[in-house]
Amino acid sequence: MLNTQFRRQFLKNIIATAALGLGLSSSAFAQKPAEPLRIGFQKSASLLTLLKSQGALEKRLAPLGVEVKWIEFPAGPQLLEGLNVGSIDFGYVGEAPPIFAQAAGANFIYIGYEAPAPAAEAIVVPKDSPIKSVAELKGKKIALNKGSNVHYLLVKLLEKAGLKYSDVQPVFLPPADARAAFERGSVDAWVIWDPFLAAAEKQIEAKVLADGKGVVNNHAFFLAAKQYAERRQDVITLLFDVLSKQGQTITKDYKGAAQALSPLQGLDPAVIELSLRRYSHDVRPLNAAVLAEQQKIADVFSDLQLIPKKINVREAAPLLK
Repeated sequence: MLNTQFRRQFLKNIIATAALGLGLSSSAFAQKPAEPLRIGFQKSASLLTLLKSQGALEKRLAPLGVEVKWIEFPAGPQLLEGLNVGSIDFGYVGEAPPIFAQAAGANFIYIGYEAPAPAAEAIVVPKDSPIKSVAELKGKKIALNKGSNVHYLLVKLLEKAGLKYSDVQPVFLPPADARAAFERGSVDAWVIWDPFLAAAEKQIEAKVLADGKGVVNNHAFFLAAKQYAERRQDVITLLFDVLSKQGQTITKDYKGAAQALSPLQGLDPAVIELSLRRYSHDVRPLNAAVLAEQQKIADVFSDLQLIPKKINVREAAPLLK
């Protein structure tokens, strides 16, 4: 649960931001429009998928007259596009998609983040592959979802192995298509996140060459449309409270959460439990240190010309003082 001090500061910051941006006083928030909260989610994002199935958020928001609409996306970059064009108000993605989106001019703000989960993403190869190390990937085809958190993981693992990003052949595919290409042998390796990672390990015995431990933090971020956060600070704060409780529920009973998620994600409970144990589910307010890590990632992408220009990540975090 969010502590009282953060709750008060969070509300204060949003009201101040709105007043500056819209020329309104805090009293203007007394009249709130009856609008739904549109949440973008990925089925693979266990915390939000479980929350959606249980209806806990809907119950908490009912007294405010706020309806919740859930809109599914295949991956983070597509979700950010939805946020940019105004089809959703709130979303949860890995660390790379917001950087690509900000470089493209998307209008969103960072609200909070989830504690590091470096083991929840990895480079895998087929069970019978002769490749034994990341260094042996030179010249090989590697499937990944462009602009996702695994994009940065690949860059850093190659760097650690003494290779350049230009030494490999990236094949940009969304998770389902990447898995198909991986099984056909059309690519030599696959960089992927959980629960797709756990499914590949359990179902087709994919071998992990390296995960993110000691290389990346693999944060996940909660983002909101700037205008929505300014209008409905009460909804955003309540949402964070519910998300925090949901995360605590998962970590208290991984097996129970996996059983509940199994029919929703279409995966065996054992696969989901392995995935759940590699994520933290610890929802936290944004801080300067984690934002500085985002800036480092943005600078790496800029240097590699993966994004069209340098960006200042701090510009997308107006609530952080």
